Amino acid sequence: MKNCHASGDASVVPSHQPTLLVLSQVYPPDPTAVGQYMHDAAAAMVRRGYRVLVYASARGYEDTSKTYARRETMDGVEVRRLPLSSFGKASILIRLVGGFSFTLQCIGRGVFTRGMTHVLVSTSPPMCPLAAVAISLFRRVQITYWAMDINPDQMVALGKIKPHSLSARIFDWLNRRILKRARAVVALDRFMAERLNRKIDVADKMVVIPPWPHQEHIEPVEHRANPFSREHALDGKMVIMYSGNLSIASPVTTILQAARRVEDLDDLLFLFVGGGLGKQEVDDLIANQNPPNIRSLPYQPIETLRYSLSAADVHLVSVGEKMVGICHPCKIYGSMAVSRPIFLLGPKPCHVWDILEGNDIGWAVEDGNVERAEQVIREIHATTQQARTEMGRRARQIIDQKFSMPSLRGQFCDVVENGPILD
Repeated sequence: MKNCHASGDASVVPSHQPTLLVLSQVYPPDPTAVGQYMHDAAAAMVRRGYRVLVYASARGYEDTSKTYARRETMDGVEVRRLPLSSFGKASILIRLVGGFSFTLQCIGRGVFTRGMTHVLVSTSPPMCPLAAVAISLFRRVQITYWAMDINPDQMVALGKIKPHSLSARIFDWLNRRILKRARAVVALDRFMAERLNRKIDVADKMVVIPPWPHQEHIEPVEHRANPFSREHALDGKMVIMYSGNLSIASPVTTILQAARRVEDLDDLLFLFVGGGLGKQEVDDLIANQNPPNIRSLPYQPIETLRYSLSAADVHLVSVGEKMVGICHPCKIYGSMAVSRPIFLLGPKPCHVWDILEGNDIGWAVEDGNVERAEQVIREIHATTQQARTEMGRRARQIIDQKFSMPSLRGQFCDVVENGPILD
């Protein structure tokens, strides 16, 4: 396994223009994080002199009532959105049908893409690497595989399928195909890299590059100057915020139960901003019991993300006990980028524990321990504003030193362009 050396986003433009094909079911303006990261990388590759062509879904992933332009150019990236590629998340079957439809269309179009030299594929949908393998076999192009999560591991961990079921064996077969065929495999953390390497040893072409915070949209904003805080009457409140996708792989039941125990803290508010299947638990609790200290808001536009994230005093990050190495808690970087402390609900060890340990930037409690969660919440509430500000300052310093967008994006684009980089 290799570590990448930062080189920034600049690169010499070649005399001819190679073509990078990007396959991603989700893509902006869809708010899903995978799509935004894909666009960050795609736009950076355009600046390096590549023609970048993206195949994505014409409908929203979270909300299929949203439709997007079938053809457009965004920051120099040519986006082509395919029909019948997303039918929502109502069931696993519906998600699979949309995913396979998208994958087959990518194969049909990808093999005829002119001038193609590179393919970038992630795990949205999880079967999409099949398209990259098929295109590579026909066109002999280089594949970069960006593992944002891992299936069937996720579905097995959630109890949706059996470890030795036919569907699990099919997906593991696909994992081995893409891992073997790819020129470079990018994992988001050391736990994910270890899990991928257990499927097939790809240490010689594996790099670990964490996802970056979207720093052009994220900067600390003081509460008194924050329109989001004013709009939602947050002045005078201490806000513990969960922001982003709340999936069933990121449980918050322990925090919700603990929140009911601290209703005596009149100025403390738990604010859940975003969407996802796991958000239903929050919304159902509010609808059925109307707790005074829990609120829910939808996804916020990325253009106003600095205001919503900065409205928090502390950011909650949840990692499912069985999800370590399967899913990556991308939300932690934005939370740290706005100089806020972190409250981790998750197991030790995990990636967020790696960041928190020894840095004094937050608190942690293991899932299921409601009594300890209540104690930590009361401890957070008792922490002075000055102490929280110092924790947030240290969190932002870690972003600047280890997780900055220019550095990590530059490393990633180096891998796409040149393959794994030797130490």
